[in-house]
Amino acid sequence: MTRGIFLVFEGIDASGKSTQAKRIAKERDALFTFEPGDTAVGKDLRRWLLDAATPMKPETEALLMTADRSHHVDTLIKPTLESGKSVVADRFYASTLAYQGYGRGVDISQLRAATQLAIGDCLPELTILIDLPVDVANERRERNAKDRFESSDIDFHNRVRSGYLELAKTDVVEWFVVDGTKSESEVAALIDERLAALPW
Repeated sequence: MTRGIFLVFEGIDASGKSTQAKRIAKERDALFTFEPGDTAVGKDLRRWLLDAATPMKPETEALLMTADRSHHVDTLIKPTLESGKSVVADRFYASTLAYQGYGRGVDISQLRAATQLAIGDCLPELTILIDLPVDVANERRERNAKDRFESSDIDFHNRVRSGYLELAKTDVVEWFVVDGTKSESEVAALIDERLAALPW
């Protein structure tokens, strides 16, 4: 049986990645999933990870993210792909490299080793980064002071954005970067044009 296509959307909050990921999943009859938290185990991990009131070292944060991903791959993503159905994910391993690595300062090489342990050979065919300046993202949403990531300062979010752009240049998988300041329809058209080359 032919393996399904694995497509990942990345970007800072309010970039529009979730909207586009859900749209593509629906149009392509693929499974939409997200990280962290789209499994029974992951729901508890997500609650701890997002709760700004729970003190947590960056390394602990990274390991919890990686634990969620390992379970996510093993119980949902990989079985779905092996069944022949495609998967569209809102965040995957690059989020940990961008947020905990570039953003929090956890050693990137150690994060890559943990990622390898968590996901094995389960790599996406393509990662789509919807890139958006942090000040534009902040205009689009109200920041949640109770959320560990949304409540982080603007320097953190700028480091995350820079990290994503660096990953798009140097990562082991193929990336497609889209200007998130364009209209939703323009972003969709650019994504659709790129996806036409994949063997759905």
